[in-house]
Amino acid sequence: MASAAPIPPAIQSMPLVQRWATAINTCNCPDIHAADTFTRWLVISRACVFSMTFTSGLIGVLLAASVGAFAENTLFKIFLALLCVVGLVAAHATNNLVNDWTDVRKGVDTEDYPRAQYSTHPVLGGLTTPGMLLKVSFALTLMDGLIMLFLAAVTGPLVIFFAVSGLLLSLGYTAFLKRYALGEITALVVWGPLMIGGTVYAISGQFDLRLLLMTLPYGLIVASVLIGKHTDKIRNDQPVGVNSIPVLLGERRALLLNKITFVLFYVLVALLVIGRVASPWILLTFLAFPRLLVAWKVYSQPKPTEKPENWPVWPLWFVGWAMFFNRQAGVLFVLGLMLSLIVPPIAHALGIG
Repeated sequence: MASAAPIPPAIQSMPLVQRWATAINTCNCPDIHAADTFTRWLVISRACVFSMTFTSGLIGVLLAASVGAFAENTLFKIFLALLCVVGLVAAHATNNLVNDWTDVRKGVDTEDYPRAQYSTHPVLGGLTTPGMLLKVSFALTLMDGLIMLFLAAVTGPLVIFFAVSGLLLSLGYTAFLKRYALGEITALVVWGPLMIGGTVYAISGQFDLRLLLMTLPYGLIVASVLIGKHTDKIRNDQPVGVNSIPVLLGERRALLLNKITFVLFYVLVALLVIGRVASPWILLTFLAFPRLLVAWKVYSQPKPTEKPENWPVWPLWFVGWAMFFNRQAGVLFVLGLMLSLIVPPIAHALGIG
C-alpha cells in the first residue's frame, strides 16, 4: 500500500480552526491541496462571502422576534430559526458551486479570469471535479427542499414562494441575469426581501409592509458588494459577454454608483427611524461611517497596478472595500435590532419610561 503524501509544513503547523478561519476570511488557505476536506470545501464553496447570508438570516430572526414570534414555543421557534439560517447558507453555497460549474462550461472561468486568481478555482485548480460540484449542489438543494417543506407545513405555504423564488433567481443569475445587467438588483432582492423576509415569515407567519421595508437597507449593501466585484471584472467580463451594470456604465460611473449605494443605505436607515418603522437603535450603523469614508477614498482613486501587501483577493480590489464596509454596517444593524428588543423590557422592569 502506498504511503500518504507528507503534509507540507505550512499547513501542518496551522491549527485546524485557524485553517477554517483563514479560508473563511481570505477565500483561500496555504497548501490548500493538502488541507483537510472541510477546509477544501470552505474554499471551493467560497465561504468567505457567507457572512452576508448569515447576517441576512440573523436580521430575519431578530425581526421575527420583534413581532413576538418567540413569545410562545420558544425552543421550537429557535429550532425553526436555526433551520432557516442553515438553509440560507446551504442555498448560497449551492449558488456558488453551480456558478463555477456553469462558468467553466461556458468558457467564462479560465486561468486568466479573476475567479481563478483570487482563490484556487475548484475545477481549474484541481480541488474537485465538475461532477462532484453538481453532486454536492444536488445534495444541498435536496436538504434545502426538505427544510422548505417542513417550514411550509409548520408555518404556511408562503414559505414555498420565498424559497422557490430565491432558487429561481439564483439559477437565473448563474444562467443569464448577470449577463443582462440584472445581477445587482437580483442580489438586493435575494439578500433583502427573500432571505430576510422569508426568515421572518417562516418563524412568525407574518410579513407586512413594515417588515418588507426593514429588509431593504442590508439588501442594498449586499448589492454594493456585487457592484464592486463586477467593477473589478469589467475588462474580463466584456469579452465573454457578461454585461453587468459596471460593464455598461464603465469603471468611473460604476464607482460613483457604489458611492451612491453606500449613501442610500444611510438614507434608508434614517428614513426608517424618522418614519417610526424602526427603533432608533439601528442608528448605531452610523458608527460604521469611518469605514465608509475609507471605502469612499479608495473609490476615488485608481486601482493599484500591483498587489498591495497582505491583500488576500487580488486582482479583486473594489469588492474588498465594499465588503469592508458591509461587514461592520451589518454587524451594527444586527446590534441595533438586538438592543431594540432587549432595552425596552429592561427599562420597563426598572420602571424607566
